[in-house]
Amino acid sequence: MATDAPAAAPALTVRNLNKHFGDRHAVRDVSFDVARGELLAIIGPNGAGKTTLLTMLAGIRASETGSVDQAPGTTARIGWVPQQTAVYSKLTVAQNLRLFAKLEKVADVDATVERMLDQTALRERADDELGSLSGGNRQRVNIAVGLLADPPVLLLDEPSGALDPRQRERLWGFITALTQRGTAVIFATHDIAEAERHAHRVLVLADGELLFNDTPTQLKAVAGADEQHDLEQAFVQFLRARGH
Repeated sequence: MATDAPAAAPALTVRNLNKHFGDRHAVRDVSFDVARGELLAIIGPNGAGKTTLLTMLAGIRASETGSVDQAPGTTARIGWVPQQTAVYSKLTVAQNLRLFAKLEKVADVDATVERMLDQTALRERADDELGSLSGGNRQRVNIAVGLLADPPVLLLDEPSGALDPRQRERLWGFITALTQRGTAVIFATHDIAEAERHAHRVLVLADGELLFNDTPTQLKAVAGADEQHDLEQAFVQFLRARGH
């Protein structure tokens, strides 16, 4: 079970986001804050608006109303790692990082690539083609691309969906280390047990509406789940009680 989130100034402030696709209200007046060093999970049923919300936070999709503001004085863009990233399987790890560092227009490409190889523990794989790597190592490269500009906030969409249990454990050790260095991480997941294990706080979305914003333990309490229930059971009870 994740411990309580560290006390820190907000890294991201989100207010009153809305988005329609035709007649469907995909995101409904969503507001929340994220602290530096916090690991925040977004959970909800299919079609809840999780990925839409992440793309709005990343600035990829415009909101109709509302605002997404980083901490005062922050100049780096929010990092974004979608489910399917644009890395190149025929290029080496270092070549991929160098290419995307140039696209990010970082001040010192070579120094940035060296830093990311060390930070992600990929130095021994620097000259390996991406296509030859395990799923866990490929996902670390994906996240490294999202970190090239040293963003204070990193967004991950289903970061461990295609990984086996050992790869997931290594990946979450890496993500947790990022938060311990002060990076705020927001991830969307269908794996409720993963949210319970790693997240300091969870947001529950359904039909684009934010129904819950608190700790996994508090979600169990609100759902009326006893100690015999895991978070997934509590989550289902919570949604059912609210007509979802």
